[in-house]
Parts: sequence; structure tokens; C-alpha cells
Amino acid sequence: HIEIGKFTTEARDPVTLYVSGGNTQIIAYTAKRYRVFGETLDIGIGNMQDTFGRALGLKFPCGKEMDNLISKGKKYLHIPYTIKGMDFSFSGMLTEALKYLGKEKKEDIAFSLMETAFSTVVEASERALAHTGKRELLLTGGMAASPRLREMCEIMCKERGDRFYVPPFDLCRDNGAMIAYQGMIEYKSGKRMRIEDTAVKQKWRTDEVDVTWLS
Repeated sequence: HIEIGKFTTEARDPVTLYVSGGNTQIIAYTAKRYRVFGETLDIGIGNMQDTFGRALGLKFPCGKEMDNLISKGKKYLHIPYTIKGMDFSFSGMLTEALKYLGKEKKEDIAFSLMETAFSTVVEASERALAHTGKRELLLTGGMAASPRLREMCEIMCKERGDRFYVPPFDLCRDNGAMIAYQGMIEYKSGKRMRIEDTAVKQKWRTDEVDVTWLS
């Protein structure tokens, strides 16, 4: 996600806000690795949105329908949130939003839930920019399609005098091109591995990989 994002934008050394169904992380390159400066402590932001969408009876995936509901929301309902340093959680927000069902308009609930969730990750991203001294924010992952999240990231970066980048949506969500591109840049950097020595590590964390291609 990060390298294809850099390739398709002018980002060179960004803080990356990676938002998807399974993961929500704030990542930046330092000391020869992509370090995770902040992440969800429970569920991904996309998982939260899809779970809420199912409770409303929306089709899966519900991103476009949720964006439509969000745009029609007028009343902000209180949704408590937790942010510790640059880590955050979404399950509590989801629980609180579900309590409003049947009591408030679904448009207002959707707006309030996602506005709170987006505010949380944007605040954490701003902390990461301040902490690392980097001047670029790269937004990627399936949730990067959200017009409101893009808008909030852009506003934050503009206020700080930083640059904001987001790749074409087809390259934000999971795709084969990013895998092929990653393989190419690692190959060009001299990395080699025999097929019989390769394996799938499903829980391989971003910060466990030596970034040899940038050294």
C-alpha cells in the first residue's frame, strides 16, 4: 500500500494513514523499517463501518451507501472516543452508535459515528506528523475512498502547511498491482529468494520487515 502510494503520487517520505477493514495503522519510515506509530487496539475502522452498515440493513460492502447517509446527517450525536498517544479503538464507538438505533435518524447516527472515527485517526495522524517531523501525509486502504475522510485529512494538512496525498482508489484497496510493484522494487534492490524458501506469514507485521530497498 505504501510503496504503490508513493509511486502514484508525489509523496516521498510520508506518514501513512492506512485505513481498511482489517487494519487501521499510522506508519512512517525510520531506522530502516516502516514503523507503526499508532494503530487500532481492537477492530479496524472499515470493520466498524461494515458492522454498523449491516445493523442498518445495508448491502456489503456498504461504503458508498454509508457515504450517502453521512452526507445527509445534520445532527451530531455524542459518541465517546478513546485515543492513547497515537493508538485508538473503535468498538466502543460502534457500541454507542448502535444504542441510538430506533431513537435517532439513521443519517444522523451514521454521520456522528464516522465523523468521530475520522476525527480520531486524523488527530492521531497529526500527532505522528508532529512527532516524526515529516511533512507529508499519505492516505491509503479501502476506507480512503471516503470523501469526508479525505476532506478532513486535507484540511488538517493545509492548516499545518503539510502536503496531502491519496492514490487512485483502485490502488488504495487490495490489488495485485501493489504486490507486483513491491516485488519489482525489492528485486531491483538485489533481494533474492528461492521459491521453495518462500512462505505466507499472515500475521507478519509491517514493522518486522527490513526495508532494504530504501537503504
